[in-house]
Parts: sequence; C-alpha cells; structure tokens
Amino acid sequence: MSAFDSQRRVVSGMRPSGPLHLGHYHGVLRHWIRLQHEHECYFCIVDWHALTTHYESSGNIEQHVMDMAVDWLAAGVSPSSATLFVQSQVPEHAEMHLLLSMICPLNWLERVPSFREQQEQQTRDLNTYGFLGYPLLQAADILLYRAGLVPVGADQMLHVEFARDISRRFNHLYGREPGFEQKAEAAVRKLGRKTGKLYVSLRKAYQEQGDLEALSTAQALVKEQQTITLGDQERLYGYLEGISKLLLPEPQALFSDTPKITGLDGLRMANAAGNAIHLRDSAQVIEEKIRRMPTDPARVRREDPGEPTRCPVWQMHQVHSEVAVLAWAEEGCRSAGIGCLECKAPLIDAVRAELAPIQERAEDYQQSPDLVRSILAEGADHARDEARETLQEVRQAMGLQYR
Repeated sequence: MSAFDSQRRVVSGMRPSGPLHLGHYHGVLRHWIRLQHEHECYFCIVDWHALTTHYESSGNIEQHVMDMAVDWLAAGVSPSSATLFVQSQVPEHAEMHLLLSMICPLNWLERVPSFREQQEQQTRDLNTYGFLGYPLLQAADILLYRAGLVPVGADQMLHVEFARDISRRFNHLYGREPGFEQKAEAAVRKLGRKTGKLYVSLRKAYQEQGDLEALSTAQALVKEQQTITLGDQERLYGYLEGISKLLLPEPQALFSDTPKITGLDGLRMANAAGNAIHLRDSAQVIEEKIRRMPTDPARVRREDPGEPTRCPVWQMHQVHSEVAVLAWAEEGCRSAGIGCLECKAPLIDAVRAELAPIQERAEDYQQSPDLVRSILAEGADHARDEARETLQEVRQAMGLQYR
C-alpha cells in the first residue's frame, strides 16, 4: 500500500467502558457514518485499552464489547461499508506494539500529558506498564493498517502526533535499504523521459524550496504509474522527502465539524460525570433527565428574563432542535415569554425522535447476538489480512524475516 493511498484509509476506535451516549453519537458515530462511504474504514473496539485503566474490574468488558457493537450497528455503521472488529481478536496488534516498543524512547511515554494527569485523577493504581505504554499501543493500532487519517477530538491530537513520531523514527531506523539512492534513481528512469523529468523537477522544488504543492503533485504522479512495482513506488515516495524508503506512513488527525456535545449539567457529556443521555435510554428516562436539567440561574421566577448562553438546555437545543425551535426558545427565554419547562418540552421530543429508530434497530441486533458476533469475526478476519501484510514488511525491515 502506497503512502499516498494511505490517505484513503481511516482507522478509529472506542474503549468499551460503558453504554454509549449522545456525545458518542454526535461527536463520533455520525462522523464515522459519513466517512465509511468516502474512505476505506477500520473501526475497532479497543478492549485491551480498557484493561489499561480497569484491569482489576475486567468482568464487564465482554458485555460492554457486545453492547458497543450493537450500538455502532444500530447507529448506522455498516459492515458492508466498513470493517468492524475487536482489537484482541487481531493478535497482530500485540506484535506490532511489541516491535515498536523496541524503538520507543522511555521519556516519550513519560512526557505524554495524560499519563500524569490521569494518575492524579484516578483513585485506582495506574503505576503499570500497560498504562504507561497505552499511547504506543494506540500508535500500533493506527500504524498496523498504515492509515493516513485518524478521526479524533482535540483532546486526542497529541496521541496522533505520538503515532507520527513513532512512524518517523521507524522509517528513519529501518527505511535505509542498501543502495536505496541508486534503486530510487533507477525507478525514476522507469517512469520514462517525460514523466521522470517532471518527477525530478517537482522533487527539487520541494527539497530546495519547501514547495508542498510540488510534493503533493509528485505523490499523485507516482500514484498514477501502473507500470512500476510496488517496491519502486515506495522508493519514489521516500525519495521525494529524503533518502529512505517509506515503510509506515505518518497519519494525520481528522477533525469533525460537530460542536462539543454538552451533558445535562452543561459540561462535557461523559459516563463518569453522570450527565449523559444514553442511546438506549427509554422515552420516560429521557424525559426525566431533561426535565431535571439546570437552567439559567438568573431565572428564579417564571417572569424573569434569561440568557440562553448560560443555560445547558440551550446548548442541547443547538444540537438537536430545528432552526424555528431555536428561534422560539431564544426569544422566549430572553423575553420571559416561555418558562423553562416549556423550553424543555420540544427538546425532549427531539431527542426521543432521534433515538427511536436507533433503539428499534438495537433491539433487533440484541435479539440476534450470533449475527453481531459473526460481523465482528468477519471484520477481524479482514483486519488480520491487512495487519499481516504490514507486519511482514515490518519484520523484514527489522531483520526478522526467516523464510
């Protein structure tokens, strides 16, 4: 798989740590649903990652995995458009993690901000290698599929950067095949006089002037070539940026345009915060949760005007309500024309209506656990095929190919 082709491949995952909520749906799943029709997508339930913080209470992980798979399918992630699988069912993730651990400097892991932050926030003992090394495991999850794009929130950006650093270090250490420059120049000649001359000029423009447009044009030019081998193609990609063969492409973060999904208290929605509306909450539970939501503290009495920007209900309206309802709620709050319970009523209806079809599909999948397991097993088989191909090249580059 070429470096340029990797931009068509997307890898992302979720930890199975509890029921999914509206934050997962709007912040992640809806983005995945769009991507699966535009890219080659691998979506992974990262159960080993759940063990990095919950190794003492692993009894619920199996059920959480099944519940997550059901929720993904019910939300619209399709096994005919994307590869869905469980991390631990693809043991190549473990080997990739092990091999990358041989080249990962210890201080790279220790300086990851979340390592110290979560240690301070958690009551459980996180002084384990698994917790220290989870950013590297995450990098292995990405690099194993040579993915070019990783959908993440802003809080995960540093982990994508970490994966890029590991990729760069691996390529530097192991991408220097004997006689690389001579082989790359021979590959240029195979392009033909006209195409080869254009490649050389674009390479020079990038290396001497930093012209990124020239780099992109040259990468596209190499991709179009149908008469050269995959090995020569990889050499030409690497030759553009230096004198090494590109083995593991550097992934790029892909951000969603979805605004931050706030919880019932106005803070970020999270299971641990107890402020979530879950995808499978009943209509009655949804109503009870929204009716109990705090509102603008300035509205002590019904006739007191309010300020929507101070109200968690307004923040949820912005995600779930139509334009006409938004205008009605905003004007009614500021003029005290409506009360807070009135304002909540259309929000309750909107959330119920949004979740009803998801819940109906979830019920069908819950009644067919063998179908869900089959989807995950088929996904794991496909993922393993791709993972083995990457590992074969990684082993060979590291001098571990014995046949």
